[in-house]
Amino acid sequence: MPIDLTGEVAVVTGVAGKLGGIWACALLEAGADVLGLDLNEVPPDDVRKVAEREDTGTYVGAWADVTHRRSLEQSLRTCQERFGVPTILVNNAGIDQPPSAAGGSWYFEEVPEELSAVTLDVNALGALRVCQVYGSAMAHAGRGTIINIGSLYGNVAPYPPLYEHIDLDPPFLKPPAYGMSKAGVSALSRYLAALWGSNGIRVNTLSPGGVLGEQDPEFRRKFTARVPLGRMAEAGDLTGPLLFLASDLSSYVTGQELIVDGGYVCW
Repeated sequence: MPIDLTGEVAVVTGVAGKLGGIWACALLEAGADVLGLDLNEVPPDDVRKVAEREDTGTYVGAWADVTHRRSLEQSLRTCQERFGVPTILVNNAGIDQPPSAAGGSWYFEEVPEELSAVTLDVNALGALRVCQVYGSAMAHAGRGTIINIGSLYGNVAPYPPLYEHIDLDPPFLKPPAYGMSKAGVSALSRYLAALWGSNGIRVNTLSPGGVLGEQDPEFRRKFTARVPLGRMAEAGDLTGPLLFLASDLSSYVTGQELIVDGGYVCW
């Protein structure tokens, strides 16, 4: 049975990022109106194509920076003027450093403090700011669901052999602040689930595992060898879990983390 979110108002932060378009398209196709927030108001191509169809919700893009609260407050006013109070929040904005020889790397003791600070400011404090602005409005209205986007690496450490083939000196090192930030997102979900449960707000974390993208073939081979289902995640693997958490199908689920990783963490 298709999930129907007609009449719902969804907000997706970081809509122009790797996963932002996946969330926005799924919500639009389910009938929700969507406000997409990013540093660029122009919608990604995949979102634009879905929004142009007559059988989907309405899409509006707005500029917002999760490191600046005032911009979030302005975007909330835009949401309220166009759609009303949001009922679904997908807290997706974040920064990551994919494994690649094109980027820099450091030994652990040399990781620049400014790199860690930026990662924590966007991924952790940014999620907190968005919840302070949007989540508080939802709690005041007495209805809604918040889906904070976590990560596999908020639960397990990066596996060094996955990166040994990358030609870098020092060897590629996943920034430690990334896992710290994503573990913090899960903690935030539990905190807010307890805080706002009596306000009719559910708060959960959706944590994807390795998502297929532009990774080099050797990384894909080594990563999928560690996944019981034998492959990386694709867009269709993520939309079902998102819509589950966004809809009344999860009406008694809050404070939880749904890890969508093909079984990676079960070893």
